[in-house]
Amino acid sequence: MPTAEVSLPDDVDIEISQLVEEGEFINRDQAVEELLSLGVSAYTTDESPNQSPDEDLFTQVVDDQQDPAIRNESDDEHTL
Repeated sequence: MPTAEVSLPDDVDIEISQLVEEGEFINRDQAVEELLSLGVSAYTTDESPNQSPDEDLFTQVVDDQQDPAIRNESDDEHTL
């Protein structure tokens, strides 16, 4: 298995130590490996930006709207 050396901020180091002490992980190596794996799997590199549900809803509402100034010529009684 490849190895890597990283420098961690003190607060992250303390949090990892606390997780090991609380029994969440067997040892520090397991904690770092699993936490890095979770972080990598959660990271996405989609080319399209993430849209929130609000943006999708707004787009749908705008797409469904019709301009009241647009007239259907077949219904127009006044022709020039």
